[in-house]
Amino acid sequence: MSIQGIYRRDVITVGPEATVAEVAGLMRTQHVGDVIVVEHDARRRPIGIVTDRDLVVEVLAQEVDPEELTAADVMSRDLVSVGEDEGILRVIRVMRDYGHRRLPVVNAAGALVGVLSMDDVFRLMAVELSALASISTQERLQECERRS
Repeated sequence: MSIQGIYRRDVITVGPEATVAEVAGLMRTQHVGDVIVVEHDARRRPIGIVTDRDLVVEVLAQEVDPEELTAADVMSRDLVSVGEDEGILRVIRVMRDYGHRRLPVVNAAGALVGVLSMDDVFRLMAVELSALASISTQERLQECERRS
């Protein structure tokens, strides 16, 4: 099963020069926990990610002025992305192996097309588990109909 239908396509992005205050403002107004940092080229190639945790650990806990830092100063540079046609099981392994809750999704050219979060995976798994749970109920109903 591919991640095609479950990742978010409406990704909030900034350039590396955006101030941390701007990044935090975007997170607040857009109701997201991450902002993808992208190159300023036409492809929007992801180069980093700033999460709400980065803001707490790198800015608030250090008592640094958010106007003095840029996205490039606090972003996670060990960015791991996945292709838009990746299978869900591989993506889960990547999240586990790298300890990332959010992964940028890129197309074949390396351009940002979305972001996949652990919550997106949980929602998919909940639907699939519900479908599996309904099998025994459906089996019982069909047996009752056949034997009536």
